[in-house]
Amino acid sequence: MRSGTVRDDLTLFGGLLLSVSLICLWPVNGEICGPSIDIRNEISELKRLENCTVVEGYLQILLIGEKFSNQNQDIFRTLRFPKLTIITDYLLLFRVTGLESLRDLFPNLTVIRGRNLFYNYALVIFEMTSLKDIGLFNLRNITRGAIRIEKNPDLCYLDSVDWSLIMDAEYNNFIAGNKQSKECGDVCPGIMEDDPQCIKTNFNDNYNYRCWTSNHCQKVCPVECEKRACTETGECCHPECLGGCTVPNNNSACAACTHYNHEGRCVPDCPPDTYKFEGWRCVTRDFCAKVPTSLANEFEKFVIHSGECVQDCPSGFTRNESQSMFCSACIGLCDKICDEKTIDSVDAAQSLKGCTVIKGNLRINIRRGNNIASELETFMGLIQTVTGYVKIRHSHTLASLSFLKNLRYINGEELLEGLYSFHVLDNQNLQHLWDWNHHNLTIRAGKLFFNANPKLCVSEIRKMWEKTGIAEKFKENEFRYNGDRASCESYILQFKYNSTMSNRIKLTWERYRPPDFRDLISFIVYYKEAPFQNITEFDGQDGCGSNSWNLVDVDLPSDKNTDPGVLLSPLKPWTQYAIFVKAITLAVEDPHIPGAKSRVVYIRTKASEPSMPLDLR
Repeated sequence: MRSGTVRDDLTLFGGLLLSVSLICLWPVNGEICGPSIDIRNEISELKRLENCTVVEGYLQILLIGEKFSNQNQDIFRTLRFPKLTIITDYLLLFRVTGLESLRDLFPNLTVIRGRNLFYNYALVIFEMTSLKDIGLFNLRNITRGAIRIEKNPDLCYLDSVDWSLIMDAEYNNFIAGNKQSKECGDVCPGIMEDDPQCIKTNFNDNYNYRCWTSNHCQKVCPVECEKRACTETGECCHPECLGGCTVPNNNSACAACTHYNHEGRCVPDCPPDTYKFEGWRCVTRDFCAKVPTSLANEFEKFVIHSGECVQDCPSGFTRNESQSMFCSACIGLCDKICDEKTIDSVDAAQSLKGCTVIKGNLRINIRRGNNIASELETFMGLIQTVTGYVKIRHSHTLASLSFLKNLRYINGEELLEGLYSFHVLDNQNLQHLWDWNHHNLTIRAGKLFFNANPKLCVSEIRKMWEKTGIAEKFKENEFRYNGDRASCESYILQFKYNSTMSNRIKLTWERYRPPDFRDLISFIVYYKEAPFQNITEFDGQDGCGSNSWNLVDVDLPSDKNTDPGVLLSPLKPWTQYAIFVKAITLAVEDPHIPGAKSRVVYIRTKASEPSMPLDLR
């Protein structure tokens, strides 16, 4: 809610000015503005604050340029926003030229709640080249967060403020790079006349008078008020008041509320049939239902949960299907619905972190990158459902689709070319889809398209066709342009012997004899730690050479009657390892000449003697 225009004439602001002593919860004709206000580049944008009592969210004023420094100075001296009392998140000022003080700009700003912070800070004043003092003489409370005041070359009156009177986290404050205290000569009211007006306190080992400017003391409430706020005359406010009040012990006369505001009264909790909103006020269900969002979808509106009106359900809860304004506890993992996406980089995949449902189509086109398989699993491993189709093309980095380890449903609500819900084209290193002994995938509409995947055997495609519930009969001829550079009829190597110690595993396996023994070059043994027995050889591999497996080359034994073997060392005691071995043969064009590899086996090392305890006390 914003209204009004910036006036250049001081007289036009005369009717808006409030006396310093009057701090009310709702100034006449005030508005709650937000969500959040960002004012930058143009000084005229400040008109958005003209009628604001509360900024719900943050207030940022930044990058109002140096070219018009003198002109800005004159304009700032005429601007007044006396209605602004509360900012619910944080106040940030950055590179605003010509602004010498906040004294006249925000004379009645009383509370910065810090509900959401800017890097742990509720008040940030950074590189304000014209600022001479902060001047927020009515600021009584920073509820949460610290302050950062840095690189303001003319800024004084910093040591004269006792921040512990305003906030509880003053030890986290960062104040540096401002004008040196000895160059400032800060003088509090009455000092020059030998009649000090301000109270002395001890802060940062400095016992001194406390003031914001040469004309404004820092307000200090009487000791008998303890943690409570007080009026201008020092009378204690109602316990629910925050920052000050106009009438003592009256929860309808507060500057702000310690807990919640309900119809102009400060209350410890919201009454029945009302809900907490933005951490400071009580609203009705009808209000919550009408809170504007950038999305019109019914399932993107605010919800009610645990007595609060919030933008979304918390972790472990999802929107109730019959009453979308309320949250229900999830059974298992909660759905996080994300819009369709084209994944052409790890950065693009990162935007899908935590997503369980892709509303629309999932397109994957990754041609380069490092450690692709593990990165994709991190960001896409929770996806369970794609409502449209899946298209994977020109993704030469992919050796397997196991990074989509939780994909369970492809609904096919939209089909590619009107036919295909799973489309895989020209992926030069793709060798493996999923381990169908541990993976269940249902395709609810549409069928498969595979073409120009030279390392993907047709047998892999047939398995997927049979396992995903496609009713139409599999026609091998439609997939003949796949697997032309793969050994698609692998011989299964058998392990013959193993022995273990706490840090070593010794293995032997049968000697593989291809049709032409000259084709056999050597063996490679793959091994890695495996807490669970659910690993395939393709886990952690991609087409760019990234591999989570440890590799050991094993030469052929010179004696043709000796079985090949390996000693894996050093290993961790009492640790389970996944191991498999692959024969390396000369590349051949005929895919029906078999290669050879073992299945993945799991072997645990023995326990070791515990080490001697150290540093006994």
